[in-house]
Amino acid sequence: MTTLRLILGDQLNPQHSWFAVRRDDVVYVLMEVRQETDYVLHHAQKILAIFAGMRDFARQLGEAGHRVHYVAIDDAANQPSLTANLDWLIAQYQASTLEYQAPDEWRLDAQLAAYGQQQAIHCLMVDSEHFFTTRDEAAQLFTGRRQWLMEYFYRQLRVRHRVLMEADNRPVGGQWNFDHDNRKSWTGQPGEPADARTPHDHGALWQTIVAAGVKSFGQPNASRLAWPLNRAEALQQLDAFVAHALPHFGDFQDAMSSRAWRLFHSMLSFALNTKMLSPTEVVRRTEAAWQAGAAPLAAAEGFIRQILGWREYVRGVYWTRMPDYVHHNVFGHTRALPSWFWDGQTRMRCLAHAIGQSLEHAHAHHIQRLMVIGNFALLAGLDPAAVHQWYLGVYADAFEWVELPNTLGMSQFADGGLLATKPYVSSAAYIDRMSDYCKGCHYDKKARLGERACPFNSFYWDFFARNTETLATNPRIGMVYRQLAKMDPVAVAAFQAQAEALRGRLDDL
Repeated sequence: MTTLRLILGDQLNPQHSWFAVRRDDVVYVLMEVRQETDYVLHHAQKILAIFAGMRDFARQLGEAGHRVHYVAIDDAANQPSLTANLDWLIAQYQASTLEYQAPDEWRLDAQLAAYGQQQAIHCLMVDSEHFFTTRDEAAQLFTGRRQWLMEYFYRQLRVRHRVLMEADNRPVGGQWNFDHDNRKSWTGQPGEPADARTPHDHGALWQTIVAAGVKSFGQPNASRLAWPLNRAEALQQLDAFVAHALPHFGDFQDAMSSRAWRLFHSMLSFALNTKMLSPTEVVRRTEAAWQAGAAPLAAAEGFIRQILGWREYVRGVYWTRMPDYVHHNVFGHTRALPSWFWDGQTRMRCLAHAIGQSLEHAHAHHIQRLMVIGNFALLAGLDPAAVHQWYLGVYADAFEWVELPNTLGMSQFADGGLLATKPYVSSAAYIDRMSDYCKGCHYDKKARLGERACPFNSFYWDFFARNTETLATNPRIGMVYRQLAKMDPVAVAAFQAQAEALRGRLDDL
C-alpha cells in the first residue's frame, strides 16, 4: 500500500520529520501547476525561484533515497489544478493514503480539506513544523481583549520562548522595544554589504515556463537569478547577514536610497516563507550575535521583532479573519492601479525607484512597501483588493498569509483598524527625511499646490479631510485633525481640489 505525501512550493523544509526515515511505501509528490501560477499575475522571478527551489528539493530527496514523483510544468499529463493531478497520481500509485502538510494559504487549506472529505482513501493533514505559534494561538491570546496589539503578542512570545529575556522575565536592556533608535537615514556610510546570494542560470527553466503559456510580469533575470535554491544557500545567506548587515540593520532599517536597493536588510524572507529556514534558528542566531557582542541590542531586537513578533502576529490575524478579510474596504476605495505600477514609468522619483526596484528584483523592503507604494495607494484611493493582488504577485517572498494582512490591514487600513492602530500615511516630508528620493524629482517636495507640487502633499491633507468621520476619533492621529482645524477652509478646499484633479490623471503623474 502506497502513501502519497504532497509537498507544496512553500514547504521546502528538509528538516521536517517526514524525511527522518526513508520509507519504500511513501512517494513524495511535488507539482508545478497552473492553478498556482495563474491565480494571480506573478513576478517572473517569483515563479522561477519557487520552481527552481522545488526542483532542487526533489533532487535532494531523491539523492537521500526517497521516492519522488515530480510533475513539471510541461509534463503532458500535468493537469491545471492541484486536485486533478492528485486524482491521477492516486490512481497511478493505487495509493491508500494521502498526507499533506498544513497549507499556509486559506484557499489551499480549504481546497485540500474539501478534497480529502470526498476521497475514499485516508487523507491526513500534518503540521508544517515551521512557526512559533499555531494558527489559532493569536485569537486565543487576545480572547476578551477589545483590540489586538502586536506589541502585547510579541511580549508574550518573548517570555514564552525566552528570547532576549532576563531570568526574572524582564527584557534585556530594560525595555521591550528599541524602535525609536532605529530610524536613521542613510548617507552612504557604512557601505552596503555585498549581495551574499548565489546567482544561478535558470534560462532553460524560464524558456520552459514561457513555452507552457504561463503569464508573468517584471524582469526574470533568468541567467543570474539569486534567490536561494535550498537550505544550504539560505544558511550561507543567514551567515552573511549576521556578520555584515545585522550590526547596522537597526540604525537603517527604515532608510531608503536610490543608491542601494538592499541596504542592510537580510533578504531572508523568501527562504523563510518557503521554509528553507526556520524562524526559530534565525531568531536564535540573531540573539547569539548580540550575546557575542557582534551586533547592538537595538539591531538584534528590531530584527527579532519582525520575525517573532510581526510575522507570527499577521499570520494569527490572517487565520482568524479569513475568508472575509480580503473583502474589507473601510474607505470604499475603487480606483484602478495606475499603469506605471506595471512599468515604473512615473515622474514621482520615490515611486519610480520603489516600483522599478520591485519590478527588477522582485523585492522592496518594508518601508518602501509601506511608506512609498502603500502610502500613495491609500492616499490616492486605489482599490485595496487590486493593491493586494499586485503586492501578492510582485514580491518573491509574498504568500497570502503574510502579504494580505500587511497590505490590506497595515498598508491600506482597509480593515478599519483590526490589525494596525492608525493609517500609515505621510506627506513628502517623511519620504524626504528617510531617503534621497526627493533630490532631482520632477515634483517639489515642499509645494502643496500647483503643477509641480508633490502629489503626496495635497493627497495627505485631502485624505484626512474626506475621512474625518472615520478617523477623527482615532487617538493616534489627533494632532492631524488639530492641524486641519487651524487651517484656512479655503486652503483645505484647494488641497482637496488639487487632490481630486490628480486622481483624475493618475496615469500621467
